[in-house]
Amino acid sequence: MKEMLLEVKELSKNFGVTTALNRVSFGIRKGEILGLIGENGSGKSTASSIIAGIQGATSGDMLFEGKPWKPVSPLLAQNEGVAMVVQEAGTIRNILVAENIFLGHEEIFSKGIFINRRKMIAAAQQLLDRLEIKTDASRVTESLDMTSRKLIEVAKALYWKPKLFIVDETTTALSLEGRKLLYKQMRELANRGGSVLFISHELDELMEQCDTLTVLRDGVVVGSLEKEEFDSDRIKQMMVGREIKGSYYRDDMDGYEDEVVLKADCITTMKDLLCFSLELHKGEILGIGGLSHCGMHTLGKALFGAEKVVDGRVVACNSGTIITKPKNAINSRIGYVSKDRDTESLSLGASIRDNIASTGYQLNNLFGPFLSYGKEKKYVDEQIKALSLKCASMYHSVDTLSGGNKQKVAFGKWLACDANILILDCPTRGIDVGVKTAMYSLMYEMKKSGKSIVLISEELPELIGMSDRIIIMKDGGISCEISRTEQPTESYLVDYML
Repeated sequence: MKEMLLEVKELSKNFGVTTALNRVSFGIRKGEILGLIGENGSGKSTASSIIAGIQGATSGDMLFEGKPWKPVSPLLAQNEGVAMVVQEAGTIRNILVAENIFLGHEEIFSKGIFINRRKMIAAAQQLLDRLEIKTDASRVTESLDMTSRKLIEVAKALYWKPKLFIVDETTTALSLEGRKLLYKQMRELANRGGSVLFISHELDELMEQCDTLTVLRDGVVVGSLEKEEFDSDRIKQMMVGREIKGSYYRDDMDGYEDEVVLKADCITTMKDLLCFSLELHKGEILGIGGLSHCGMHTLGKALFGAEKVVDGRVVACNSGTIITKPKNAINSRIGYVSKDRDTESLSLGASIRDNIASTGYQLNNLFGPFLSYGKEKKYVDEQIKALSLKCASMYHSVDTLSGGNKQKVAFGKWLACDANILILDCPTRGIDVGVKTAMYSLMYEMKKSGKSIVLISEELPELIGMSDRIIIMKDGGISCEISRTEQPTESYLVDYML
């Protein structure tokens, strides 16, 4: 039996009357990758943030290398050997990549009151090159895409050679290449005798990457499994408290109508897309896949009018409206959920009510510029109930929610206004298996009712399982188009991505 690195004993955390953790106990051995899994709001991120010194516990104890562990800040934890990549954005956008990596440790490169930025950038670049992260350390962070920003956080954590590396829902923000890079670093750390606490909703990656697995439900540990005990149906049942067997994807071969509802006619954007064309049909789920920089995320924005089209046009066919900005799209009953939900799909400082109601001003209008308070309250409440949103009140700020519940709000604001076309960019990012099952069911019901969905995803099983037709993009163009009836495989699609 390997030596224990971290022990968590009877850990509890209360937020007012809400109990996030209730006497949670588990341990992480040296040289081990421990997976932590549970539904949204089960306490995973709360537990990991206490271990990393981001917040304190209400009660309970922790031991790190056999000694009491009660870090009062992430910097202190980092200096003692515990580093964490947080679930949400952990970089400052308007400073250099190098400055983000060494944030809080600038004294390494300072002489008196002056910081040697050239030396800092060189050290950061050396680290990025060693970790095989293809990013220029001298760039401003906000110029990078979401995957690159998240890999900067990984580099920042690994620079300090942690004994315990905590990875909280990080892979949902990464491309296929980014995930492979992270998995490699996790395994190398474990092989050197370090430990990894890996938090994810993706069963397949947990079962493949982890040595042991601990399951949380409603702030309580419901069990732990060793590698040889891993079974997807058993884990699902432990997570949600009920049996969920087999696949949660579609099992039909239903087609779609001939009517075209949205068209991209030879569109060119400032980046990624050059004379790109597609047609979305009524009652169709059109899957768009590829590697992170293939242009699929830019395509989603262009279809919604959030990315400038410099040539060609996007047309909402029912009305003939040319989509040049989001307002055109919303008026044409087109909705969009961005992969980067915190900055592009939600107003984090606003309430759940304000976020969901933001697209319903026409439906909740009383007269003139005035809205009906009662209509709006009912409008929002219906979505909270339909999506089983975990919140004490619709007036709570969105930034207090778990990642999965934030995603429900981003999804719910378009469901509430009854959009006919939904452009969904990685819509199940950070969502647990129980909610994912419900979301896929909801998408299929929308399809059957004649609504149309553009499903942009970096998850090939999701594309194969949910799409009527799949387009694989490469270098801003279409490298493959295949229908559901042809039963594409992951290996077949990957060949067209590379």
